[in-house]
Amino acid sequence: MTDKLTNWTGADDAMVENAIRRGATRRELMQMLLAGGIAASAGGMILGRATSAVAATPVKGGSLRAAGWSSSTADTLDPAKASLSTDYVRCCAFYNRLTFLDKTGVPQMELAESIETRDAKVWTVKLRKGVTFHSGKTLSSADVVYSMNRHLDKATGSKVNSIAKQMTEIKAIDDLTVQITLASPNADLPTILAMHHFMIIADGTTDFSKANGTGAFICDTFEPGVRSVGKRNPNYFKAGGAHLDSFEFFGIPDDSARVNALLSGDIQLAAAINPRSMRLIDSQPGVVQFKTTAGNYTNLNMRLDMSPGDKAGFVEGVKHLINRELIQKSALRGLAEVANDQPVSPASIYHNKNLKPKAFDPDKAKALFQKAGLLGQSIPIVASDAANSSIDMAMILQQAGADIGMKFDVQRVPSDGYWSNYWLKAPMHFGNINPRPTPDILFSLLYASDAPWNESQFKSEKFDRMLIEARGLLDLAKRKEIYDDMQVMIADQAGTVIPAYLTNVDAVSSRLKGLEANPLGGMMGYAFAEYVWLEA
Repeated sequence: MTDKLTNWTGADDAMVENAIRRGATRRELMQMLLAGGIAASAGGMILGRATSAVAATPVKGGSLRAAGWSSSTADTLDPAKASLSTDYVRCCAFYNRLTFLDKTGVPQMELAESIETRDAKVWTVKLRKGVTFHSGKTLSSADVVYSMNRHLDKATGSKVNSIAKQMTEIKAIDDLTVQITLASPNADLPTILAMHHFMIIADGTTDFSKANGTGAFICDTFEPGVRSVGKRNPNYFKAGGAHLDSFEFFGIPDDSARVNALLSGDIQLAAAINPRSMRLIDSQPGVVQFKTTAGNYTNLNMRLDMSPGDKAGFVEGVKHLINRELIQKSALRGLAEVANDQPVSPASIYHNKNLKPKAFDPDKAKALFQKAGLLGQSIPIVASDAANSSIDMAMILQQAGADIGMKFDVQRVPSDGYWSNYWLKAPMHFGNINPRPTPDILFSLLYASDAPWNESQFKSEKFDRMLIEARGLLDLAKRKEIYDDMQVMIADQAGTVIPAYLTNVDAVSSRLKGLEANPLGGMMGYAFAEYVWLEA
């Protein structure tokens, strides 16, 4: 017997907060949050296919040219190794995931027909019938098993190895059924499977010079660091398929150049416009701003295992010298919310609203720098246009430091090569983190002791234990309590400064239709190519 759920299209924050406060179970919250196509059974949880209405009538045909803000010679067609926006755009166009997140953040089915569990530990995935790869091969359970197991093989170099290794067994039950067993319960698995890295590739694939996926577009051209071209897949399994005949995507790191390419008609989408360049598109005919606040941020990282981050008091001093309000109003032109040095944004029900940002207090910062023995020394900060607004943020910090006798040497480096040469490596540098749908994913990628992107080398056995405990809890109130404490630990102990949650602005031609917000970030969570169309 299946319990009937209430369809939800707009539960407000107060409703959710009240439910958490009274100790609602995860099941009760799911009833509030999950939209059509999902049912809860008496013995567990079943996620099935959902449909959504389209507000406007799409137009078939046409070719789209779009530009992101970054690219690299390390660009890849291997979903497991994807790390830049350009990688994610290609992955979403050429491949598919078992699940995807709709605009409310709810996991919906893609290559999976359904996902079932009774204990959040053993999951059964039923695949769609008749899905084919671009090579003509039919999708089967062997492809899913191979794709998932690659993340567990350290030789692959998967960016989500630390997340995937909770999968202790991945096996085929039959041609269209896969069973995934976790080391411990994790109710977030359907959401985790919606991450870009978990795209499904064909069994045995080792050559990624071209993409052999099931996606809406077939890879026609891939030139790392230059461009990608996709042509519509005539055999796509989704009704109607993609609307565009083809799309081309490439990186233009300079914001002004990206905007000018849009204004001249060379491109129809300019992604992630820096607030400094907004005035170039204000009131321009034929140009539309598409805004998404999904939790992405630019952060200042101080490695705790290197000088100056290893000096007691230095990191705390920087956190009190960051003028968050000035960054929000000036560097970000108001397109942001002030943040509290941890990655869970106000868009999440798990955001700790009681954790206040550290106050801008130059006198306290000066005393802390003196305690660290660093006042007056020249401290290099690496910044680049590759990390949105990082140069402006660095300049604001530099000026605040000058006022108290603290010298920050802002070293502006080119976008090309920034992520491979400076990010995670320089003692003091900036990151630019895309939204992630759950605290568990954010913490596992960025703050666990074995996190692949541990930007400040924060390590805490207590934090690691709390991460595992919260992951398996079905009691939502208890889970939120633990996540609240973990956010406090990050804000107080990690070497990361997150001054603001950014509002992403994609500037687009008024001819471009079909864009919607997505919790995975701008450009519809990087999946825009499949859904947009061009009006004549």
